[in-house]
Amino acid sequence: MSCQIRPFRDDDGLHLVEILKRNNQLAFPDVDGLDAMLRVARCDAAVFLVAESNGVPAGMIRAFYDGSRALIHLLSVDPNHQRRGVGSGLVDAAVAELRRRGASTCSVTVTEPSAPFWAQNGFSRLQVFLMLRIDESDRA
Repeated sequence: MSCQIRPFRDDDGLHLVEILKRNNQLAFPDVDGLDAMLRVARCDAAVFLVAESNGVPAGMIRAFYDGSRALIHLLSVDPNHQRRGVGSGLVDAAVAELRRRGASTCSVTVTEPSAPFWAQNGFSRLQVFLMLRIDESDRA
């Protein structure tokens, strides 16, 4: 991997939004868009890391640790940097930070196509259901 991993900076936001768009990961801009990134960056429970290549964001990972559970929420790597170890580097860095904060385990919610990536990075499949509540009145 030829990227440096570092904490998110406010000026990363627009680059990261473009990466999310290129990966079809911006279905909920109010949760993952620029304003959300700025909020997450200021949250003490959050781990928000960026992979940078030649001074430009090449990927990102967002996770949190609430004192009991650690969860990776989002991983996104620019398509031009995929399959080069950037995603695995981001996962390793986020898990290391979560462990440093006290987390003994870390979970991630994934889609079926990405499950092999996560398995290669040390995650085991659990039999759970993901359920989502969206208050449509907030989306108006």
